[in-house]
Amino acid sequence: MKKYAVGVDIGGTTVKLGLFDREGAVLDKWEIPTVKREQGRHILPDIAASIRDKTVSAGIDSSDILGVGVGAPGPVDSEGTVYRAVNLGWDVFNISQTLGSCLDLPVKAANDANVAAFGEMWQGGGKGHDNIVAVTLGTGVGGGIIVNGSILTGATGAGGEIGHIHIADDEPEACGCGNHGCLEQYASATGVVRLARRRLAQDQETSVLRSGELSAKVVWDAVKAGDEVAIQIAERFGDYLGKGLAAVAAVANPEVFVIGGGVSKAGTVLFDYIRPAFEKYAFHGCRGAEFALATLGNDAGIYGAAGLILNE
Repeated sequence: MKKYAVGVDIGGTTVKLGLFDREGAVLDKWEIPTVKREQGRHILPDIAASIRDKTVSAGIDSSDILGVGVGAPGPVDSEGTVYRAVNLGWDVFNISQTLGSCLDLPVKAANDANVAAFGEMWQGGGKGHDNIVAVTLGTGVGGGIIVNGSILTGATGAGGEIGHIHIADDEPEACGCGNHGCLEQYASATGVVRLARRRLAQDQETSVLRSGELSAKVVWDAVKAGDEVAIQIAERFGDYLGKGLAAVAAVANPEVFVIGGGVSKAGTVLFDYIRPAFEKYAFHGCRGAEFALATLGNDAGIYGAAGLILNE
């Protein structure tokens, strides 16, 4: 019986890799640089070489490896074809076939946010549930949707782009995607700062936020300290995110929303502002969704990637 699987999470700076046993325990994890020159053509061969080196040094024969799962930053369809990964220099090609031919092993690939969501469902904050929506509140807002234990990829792998749900009609600033009024313009770390700056510009009400540099952490620390202006910003944040997640729930009907990313380090206080808005806007059949914090952190990608193989 084959004993191992490898999970790969391709990032813009480093590639994270993990060796897992059949039960989903990580036996080893390591990183290699993401070499993006020449349109990223070295990335997959470098990954293949690193996996070979690791398995040889561990005394593992390739015949004992079930396969390799890969999370990649970009739309990836159910067949493993990536439809451009701009920050890697990739155009359209099949990751599974290309890496599989380098390793002579089965390879399954998916979008990195979807893979991280799968990891949280399998071994993280969503464990025990088959229907989850994972939301990553970082520089932007990422998402992954798991329905009946399977990743919702969509036609071109763009399913789960929660951050680009249109949430406001009157937004003057453009989102990174080029549209205006996307959820991530308000619910990301940078979005929290945007909301804070706008609130502080409205009047001169006393607030600790007026001294020092603004960040999402500073705002949430002020919320916990009872700063009234910060609480108003949190309410605005919660209204935007609750409304966006209510829209997602009407389509995906998850059992639980798993919240991760840098903003989630504020802890469960986030739910005090997200949940009331969610329940206000959600269809009645969806209001029972739970909220949980992600638990795998930066390892969610390698767990989810390995899970693509181990849960076939």
